[in-house]
Amino acid sequence: MNTKKLALIIIFSALTVALNPAVSGIGIPAPYAPFLIYGLWEIPIVVAFLLISPLSGVTISLLNAAVLFAFFPGPLPTGPFYNLLAIFSMFAGVYVAGRLDNRNATQGVQAIKIVTAATVLGLVIRVAVMTAVNYTTLRFDYPIGFLMTEPTILGFLPLGALFNATVALYTIPIGGFIADVVKRRLKLNN
Repeated sequence: MNTKKLALIIIFSALTVALNPAVSGIGIPAPYAPFLIYGLWEIPIVVAFLLISPLSGVTISLLNAAVLFAFFPGPLPTGPFYNLLAIFSMFAGVYVAGRLDNRNATQGVQAIKIVTAATVLGLVIRVAVMTAVNYTTLRFDYPIGFLMTEPTILGFLPLGALFNATVALYTIPIGGFIADVVKRRLKLNN
Protein backbone atom coordinates (compact mmCIF):
# COMPACT_ATOMS: atom_id res chain seq x y z
CA MET A 1 0.00 0.00 0.00
CA ASN A 2 1.43 3.37 -0.94
CA THR A 3 1.85 6.29 1.45
CA LYS A 4 -0.90 8.36 -0.19
CA LYS A 5 -3.51 5.61 0.24
CA LEU A 6 -2.40 4.97 3.82
CA ALA A 7 -2.68 8.68 4.63
CA LEU A 8 -6.16 8.84 3.09
CA ILE A 9 -7.28 5.78 5.08
CA ILE A 10 -6.01 7.39 8.29
CA ILE A 11 -7.78 10.67 7.49
CA PHE A 12 -11.07 8.96 6.58
CA SER A 13 -10.82 6.74 9.68
CA ALA A 14 -10.34 9.75 11.93
CA LEU A 15 -13.23 11.58 10.25
CA THR A 16 -15.48 8.54 10.61
CA VAL A 17 -14.73 8.15 14.32
CA ALA A 18 -15.06 11.91 14.94
CA LEU A 19 -18.48 12.02 13.23
CA ASN A 20 -19.82 8.98 15.10
CA PRO A 21 -22.65 10.14 17.38
CA ALA A 22 -21.15 8.14 20.27
CA VAL A 23 -18.04 10.34 20.03
CA SER A 24 -19.30 13.67 18.69
CA GLY A 25 -22.83 13.74 19.99
CA ILE A 26 -23.88 14.77 16.46
CA GLY A 27 -26.90 12.70 15.54
CA ILE A 28 -30.65 12.81 15.22
CA PRO A 29 -32.79 10.24 17.01
CA ALA A 30 -35.24 8.48 14.69
CA PRO A 31 -38.67 9.90 15.57
CA TYR A 32 -40.24 6.43 15.44
CA ALA A 33 -37.51 4.78 17.58
CA PRO A 34 -35.39 7.34 19.50
CA PHE A 35 -32.76 4.75 20.44
CA LEU A 36 -31.81 4.54 16.74
CA ILE A 37 -29.60 7.50 15.80
CA TYR A 38 -29.12 9.00 12.36
CA GLY A 39 -25.60 10.27 11.87
CA LEU A 40 -23.12 11.33 9.22
CA TRP A 41 -20.29 9.01 10.13
CA GLU A 42 -21.00 6.30 7.51
CA ILE A 43 -20.64 8.84 4.68
CA PRO A 44 -16.81 9.05 4.86
CA ILE A 45 -16.68 5.25 4.80
CA VAL A 46 -18.73 5.16 1.59
CA VAL A 47 -16.60 7.95 0.09
CA ALA A 48 -13.40 6.00 0.84
CA PHE A 49 -14.95 2.79 -0.53
CA LEU A 50 -15.75 4.55 -3.82
CA LEU A 51 -12.82 6.96 -4.03
CA ILE A 52 -9.86 4.89 -2.83
CA SER A 53 -10.92 1.23 -3.01
CA PRO A 54 -13.41 -1.23 -1.54
CA LEU A 55 -10.63 -2.57 0.68
CA SER A 56 -10.08 0.89 2.16
CA GLY A 57 -13.79 1.15 3.00
CA VAL A 58 -13.63 -2.22 4.72
CA THR A 59 -10.44 -1.23 6.58
CA ILE A 60 -11.98 2.04 7.80
CA SER A 61 -15.13 0.19 8.89
CA LEU A 62 -13.02 -2.28 10.88
CA LEU A 63 -10.97 0.51 12.50
CA ASN A 64 -14.16 2.37 13.41
CA ALA A 65 -15.66 -0.80 14.91
CA ALA A 66 -12.48 -1.39 16.94
CA VAL A 67 -12.65 2.13 18.39
CA LEU A 68 -16.34 1.69 19.19
CA PHE A 69 -15.74 -1.73 20.78
CA ALA A 70 -12.97 -0.28 22.95
CA PHE A 71 -14.46 3.05 23.97
CA PHE A 72 -18.11 3.52 22.93
CA PRO A 73 -19.90 0.19 22.56
CA GLY A 74 -23.37 1.59 23.30
CA PRO A 75 -26.15 -0.30 25.09
CA LEU A 76 -24.83 -3.64 23.82
CA PRO A 77 -21.13 -4.51 23.70
CA THR A 78 -21.88 -6.36 20.46
CA GLY A 79 -23.49 -3.24 18.91
CA PRO A 80 -20.39 -2.23 16.90
CA PHE A 81 -20.33 -5.72 15.37
CA TYR A 82 -23.96 -5.38 14.27
CA ASN A 83 -23.20 -2.00 12.75
CA LEU A 84 -20.25 -3.53 10.93
CA LEU A 85 -22.62 -6.12 9.44
CA ALA A 86 -24.94 -3.29 8.33
CA ILE A 87 -22.09 -1.46 6.60
CA PHE A 88 -20.65 -4.58 4.96
CA SER A 89 -24.06 -5.62 3.67
CA MET A 90 -24.57 -2.13 2.23
CA PHE A 91 -21.11 -2.35 0.63
CA ALA A 92 -22.17 -5.54 -1.15
CA GLY A 93 -24.86 -3.62 -3.01
CA VAL A 94 -22.56 -0.69 -3.74
CA TYR A 95 -19.88 -3.05 -5.04
CA VAL A 96 -22.26 -4.91 -7.37
CA ALA A 97 -23.63 -1.62 -8.71
CA GLY A 98 -20.09 -0.34 -9.28
CA ARG A 99 -19.51 -3.29 -11.60
CA LEU A 100 -22.24 -2.04 -13.94
CA ASP A 101 -20.77 -0.83 -17.18
CA ASN A 102 -22.67 1.22 -19.71
CA ARG A 103 -20.14 2.58 -22.18
CA ASN A 104 -22.83 4.32 -24.24
CA ALA A 105 -23.87 6.65 -21.41
CA THR A 106 -22.25 10.02 -20.80
CA GLN A 107 -20.14 10.32 -17.66
CA GLY A 108 -22.80 12.27 -15.73
CA VAL A 109 -25.60 9.90 -16.73
CA GLN A 110 -23.40 6.91 -15.91
CA ALA A 111 -22.62 8.30 -12.45
CA ILE A 112 -26.32 8.84 -11.74
CA LYS A 113 -27.18 5.32 -12.91
CA ILE A 114 -24.47 3.76 -10.77
CA VAL A 115 -25.36 5.78 -7.66
CA THR A 116 -29.03 4.94 -8.13
CA ALA A 117 -28.26 1.24 -8.55
CA ALA A 118 -25.83 1.35 -5.61
CA THR A 119 -28.46 2.98 -3.42
CA VAL A 120 -31.19 0.50 -4.35
CA LEU A 121 -28.95 -2.57 -4.04
CA GLY A 122 -27.22 -1.30 -0.89
CA LEU A 123 -30.59 -0.54 0.70
CA VAL A 124 -32.14 -3.89 -0.19
CA ILE A 125 -29.18 -5.98 0.95
CA ARG A 126 -28.68 -3.96 4.16
CA VAL A 127 -32.36 -4.20 5.10
CA ALA A 128 -32.50 -7.94 4.34
CA VAL A 129 -29.33 -8.78 6.26
CA MET A 130 -30.11 -6.58 9.25
CA THR A 131 -33.69 -7.80 9.46
CA ALA A 132 -32.36 -11.37 9.67
CA VAL A 133 -29.71 -10.32 12.22
CA ASN A 134 -32.27 -8.47 14.37
CA TYR A 135 -34.75 -11.34 14.18
CA THR A 136 -32.05 -13.79 15.25
CA THR A 137 -30.22 -11.80 17.94
CA LEU A 138 -32.78 -9.62 19.74
CA ARG A 139 -34.25 -12.67 21.51
CA PHE A 140 -30.97 -13.39 23.30
CA ASP A 141 -29.95 -11.93 26.63
CA TYR A 142 -27.25 -9.30 27.12
CA PRO A 143 -24.60 -8.95 25.64
CA ILE A 144 -26.02 -10.42 22.40
CA GLY A 145 -29.54 -8.99 22.46
CA PHE A 146 -32.21 -7.47 24.66
CA LEU A 147 -34.12 -10.65 25.62
CA MET A 148 -37.12 -9.56 23.56
CA THR A 149 -40.17 -11.76 23.11
CA GLU A 150 -41.22 -12.93 19.66
CA PRO A 151 -44.11 -10.40 19.40
CA THR A 152 -41.81 -7.55 20.46
CA ILE A 153 -39.21 -8.59 17.89
CA LEU A 154 -41.85 -8.78 15.16
CA GLY A 155 -43.04 -5.32 16.18
CA PHE A 156 -39.51 -3.92 16.01
CA LEU A 157 -38.48 -5.43 12.66
CA PRO A 158 -40.35 -2.86 10.50
CA LEU A 159 -38.79 -0.02 12.53
CA GLY A 160 -35.32 -1.52 12.15
CA ALA A 161 -35.90 -2.02 8.43
CA LEU A 162 -37.08 1.58 8.05
CA PHE A 163 -34.01 2.82 9.90
CA ASN A 164 -31.59 0.75 7.81
CA ALA A 165 -33.34 1.77 4.58
CA THR A 166 -33.26 5.48 5.37
CA VAL A 167 -29.60 5.35 6.42
CA ALA A 168 -28.75 3.81 3.03
CA LEU A 169 -30.99 6.37 1.27
CA TYR A 170 -28.85 9.29 2.39
CA THR A 171 -25.45 7.69 3.01
CA ILE A 172 -24.89 6.15 -0.42
CA PRO A 173 -26.01 9.09 -2.63
CA ILE A 174 -24.13 11.68 -0.55
CA GLY A 175 -21.02 9.46 -0.42
CA GLY A 176 -21.29 8.80 -4.17
CA PHE A 177 -21.70 12.50 -4.94
CA ILE A 178 -18.67 13.47 -2.84
CA ALA A 179 -16.53 10.70 -4.34
CA ASP A 180 -17.58 11.72 -7.89
CA VAL A 181 -16.80 15.40 -7.29
CA VAL A 182 -13.39 14.60 -5.78
CA LYS A 183 -12.55 12.21 -8.65
CA ARG A 184 -13.44 14.85 -11.24
CA ARG A 185 -11.40 17.53 -9.42
CA LEU A 186 -8.40 15.24 -9.15
CA LYS A 187 -8.57 14.49 -12.89
CA LEU A 188 -8.56 18.23 -13.66
CA ASN A 189 -5.44 18.75 -11.55
CA ASN A 190 -3.43 15.85 -13.01
